[in-house]
Amino acid sequence: MTPAVPTLDVERGMLDEVPIVICIDEVGRGALAGPVAVGVCAIRAEDIATPFPEGLRDSKLLSEKKRDVLAPASRQWVWESAVGWASAEEIDRFGIGACLAAAAVRGLGELWQAGVPVSESAVLLDGSHDWLSPGLESPLRVTVRPKADRDCAGVAAASVIAKVARDAHMRELIVADESLAVYGWDSNKGYGSASHREAIATHGASAQHRKTWLSRILPG
Repeated sequence: MTPAVPTLDVERGMLDEVPIVICIDEVGRGALAGPVAVGVCAIRAEDIATPFPEGLRDSKLLSEKKRDVLAPASRQWVWESAVGWASAEEIDRFGIGACLAAAAVRGLGELWQAGVPVSESAVLLDGSHDWLSPGLESPLRVTVRPKADRDCAGVAAASVIAKVARDAHMRELIVADESLAVYGWDSNKGYGSASHREAIATHGASAQHRKTWLSRILPG
């Protein structure tokens, strides 16, 4: 089956009412190790007048090679983009919901520092519920849309940018500490593959693991 091709219909409709739409998607929510990353992309009417990069899709529908090409092309296409992070330690302390919001707020802060008037923007958030608003000090207009990473080109761009950044981070962790190579993050990127779970059971958890998520793998 051919993957669905995203459009800019939703973003275009929102831009009829606000000057900027910030498209947001998370990566790494379900991983056992590493941070969660949230991609944020600010787009204006003049940005969507230019076609989005050919082949842009939800990051889950693309090969790693294709994502590596589309991430810089997507950053060039949107007005501004950023990736916000929340660490494995923070996820253990505060829970994934709070950390998704924290990572998104950090990404929005980078957009603001780059000159994006965030308070004047509307947010298009992938998912089925609004996990962002509880983390905001000042309210933003948030539109939640299931499968937005599949159907909306701006959110697909955020997805690809965040995915490439997080994958690179997981590889960098191994370069910085060769003992982490036993977990296979160069291939599984911290997700719960069979080989990753087996490595955790054999070697225990590292400082980069979400230890509260490992109760079914490690003894209590």
